Order: sequence, then C-alpha cells, then structure tokens
Amino acid sequence: MSKYFRPWNIDQTLLLPPNVQDFVPRGHVSRFIVELVRESLDLKEITGSYVSGLGQPPFDPRMMVALLLHGYASGLYSSRRIAKACRERNDFVMIVALDPPDFRTISDFRKRHLKALGALFLQVLKLCETAGLVKLGHVALDGTKIKANASKHKAMSYERMKKREVELKAEVARMLAAAEAADAEEDETFGKDKRGDEMPDWASDKQKRLAKIQQAMAALEADARLAAEQERRIEAEKEQQRRAEGRKKPGKPAAPPSDQPDPKSQRNFTDPESRIMKSKDGFVQAYNAQAAVDAGAQIIVAHELTRCGNDQGQLVPLIEAIENNLGRKPEQASADSGYCSESNLEALEAHGVDGYVAPGRAKYPTAANGKTGGPLTQRMRKKIDDGGFETPYRLRKQVVEPVFGQIKQARGFRQFLLRGIEKVRAEWAMICTAHNLLKLFTLATAA
Repeated sequence: MSKYFRPWNIDQTLLLPPNVQDFVPRGHVSRFIVELVRESLDLKEITGSYVSGLGQPPFDPRMMVALLLHGYASGLYSSRRIAKACRERNDFVMIVALDPPDFRTISDFRKRHLKALGALFLQVLKLCETAGLVKLGHVALDGTKIKANASKHKAMSYERMKKREVELKAEVARMLAAAEAADAEEDETFGKDKRGDEMPDWASDKQKRLAKIQQAMAALEADARLAAEQERRIEAEKEQQRRAEGRKKPGKPAAPPSDQPDPKSQRNFTDPESRIMKSKDGFVQAYNAQAAVDAGAQIIVAHELTRCGNDQGQLVPLIEAIENNLGRKPEQASADSGYCSESNLEALEAHGVDGYVAPGRAKYPTAANGKTGGPLTQRMRKKIDDGGFETPYRLRKQVVEPVFGQIKQARGFRQFLLRGIEKVRAEWAMICTAHNLLKLFTLATAA
C-alpha cells in the first residue's frame, strides 16, 4: 500500500492576490500593534513634520511607527535586522504590506523622529491605565546598568591626557619640521610650482588625536568647575543652617573643593556622555537606566536615564515623574538601599508616599548616627524589620527585577544603539513603551 501525502504546490501561482493580514494568525501581536497605531495613537507630531513637495512620496509614518514598535517588542533593535525581517518574517511582511523599506530609511526615520517616538511612552501608559492595568497601590523602583555604544578601552584619564598632550605636541612639532624639510627637498627636486605642500597623513592623524584629547580635557575641567561650585553652594547652605541653629562644624575643616579634575577621572572618546560603571559583569561603559514599576501588572509608570552610577539621586525624580505622567501619586513605594538617604526619606514623607527603602548602612558614620544613619533611616530600618515577611518591601524584587529580566534576557536588549544621553534617553523610552505594549497585548488576548 502506497503512502499518500498532502500536495506540495510550491510552484503554483495564486489566481487572486492574498490579503497581507492573512500572513499572520488572528490574535498575533503584530496585528495588535497595527490596530493600536492606526486607531489609538496620536501621531500628529510625526505626520505634521512632513510637507508636500516633489519627488518620491515617503513611506506612511504610521507604518514606520508600527514597524519600529513591533521590532522593539520582538527584540529587534538594529535597522538592518528590522529590514531583514521585513523580507523574511510574515509578521513584518504584513506590517509593511509587501513594500519593505531599506535599513537606511528605517534608521533615518528613527533619528528624525526620535523625540516623538520616545514621547509615545506616555500615550501607551495612558492606554494601560484606561485598561485597568495601573493601580498605583505599590510601585517598585530600581535601576540597571546598560552598556553604551562605546568601549571602556576608548576612555582616558585626565592624568594620562595631560601626559599624552605633552607627548603629542612634541611629536606634532617634530612631524611638522619633518614635513617642512620634505617640502623644501621636493621644491628643490620638482620646483616650487609642483604639488608637495600637503601635510602627510601621519602628521594629520596626530593632530586630530591631539585635538580630541584637548577637547576631552576641556570638558573634564568644565565638569570639575561646575562640581566645585555646587559643592561650595551646598557647604555654604549647611554653614548658614548651622549658624542659625547655633551649632559648630564638627571635626577638622574640609579641604576646599578643587576646580581641577581628579587625575583619575575619565572621559570616553566614542560616547563622551557615557560613564564607566560597576555592574554584575564588572566595570562597563554604560548608562544607568531607571524604571518605576506598578505592582499590579508590572507596567512601567515612569522611567529615567542618567550617566551617574549612583541611584540615590533618582528616587525623587521618579516619584515626581509618576505624578506628572498619571496625575496622582503611588500609595507605597519600595526601593533598595542604593536609594536610601535622609533627604530621600524626607521627600517621600513630603509627597505623602508610604516608603519602604532598604536602609543599608550609613555611608558617613558619625558619633550621632553610628552606622545606623539618621533618625529617618533608623525609623525605616525598624519599620522594615518589624514588618518581617509581611512588609511591602518584599514586593520590590518580584515587581521590578522581572521587568529588567524581560527587557535584557527575553528581548535581548543589553546595549544601546545610539550615542549621547539625549538620544539614549529616548531609546530607553522606546524600550519601556514596547514593554508596556506587550503587557497591554497580553490583557487584550486574555479578554
């Protein structure tokens, strides 16, 4: 008995062209994103930037937005990888309707509308709130170090810059003298009317390197002056407060802040705004990506990005961002010890938020606080210890850390593509938008 198979009509020509939406099953995330972009998102800021003119008409901005959002939701961030998917994956083929843009078009669209694309976070967040995914009963805060599009080996310390500046100046002087001698020899050989006066490549490269180093040194010196001014202002405010309270300054007088950079302070030549930060993978050239996550459905309700490796200065901006985004404050907020300080705990009380911040140990112990911190820190330690297993602080790990796991592990986002803090900040906003979109999609499919 012969075995029968279903016909394999790979060479058969279709009588009628298919509907592109038939390429993907119903309930697919690509269909959801297309429908969301067409019916729910306000893209006037993007579409309004186009003016009528001659030439080939551009791709529909709605299609480009849907393509980028689906790419980020699918773990495809590179314009080349997205363009490749437009030729090979049915879900992307459906979005572009068999008219795929090339990678340069995708890249240029993202660069041109980067700010507007980052602003879509708020629209998607509002949709999540309308769908009942945002409760603001408990919000967990945390940060993660994400690699910058730059190598830490392309950084140089201020001390090394000063030494290298002297070396390069001497090398450039020697090379210019050699170039002048070569010019004179060529003039004698070929005549003065002949070419031969151009600076050799080996001398030009040294000059370019010297210019980059001098530019980086100037930036470090400007940062040092700004930091010194801020430190003087803070110290003056503290001294004024001590005098008003009739207290004397304890201990030896501190050394005045220096306007000169620390010899070990570094600046990267590829992405000067990124910083070397300590992470689980050791020291990396990175940015500090922050997120506030609602405990209800793990929706990111606020995000921030900074080039400071310390989380302490991000608690108040995140709480304020939540209120700005949603018009109300969370009832509870939890964070790890990196966010703990007396001023942060005071700010939580001032905002009327029930805080659960791991106190850790006092960074600068004194006779008054020992190693337990100030009065608010001591009170927070007792609050968490007395709560035991029932304290809301236990929610922090299971709320915010899985979100970073989904972004980094499930969707493979471990390094920014863009450079410069403003561009990277918008890119992080797109990552957070894609995360919330997938949560919204999960709710839609479950209904």
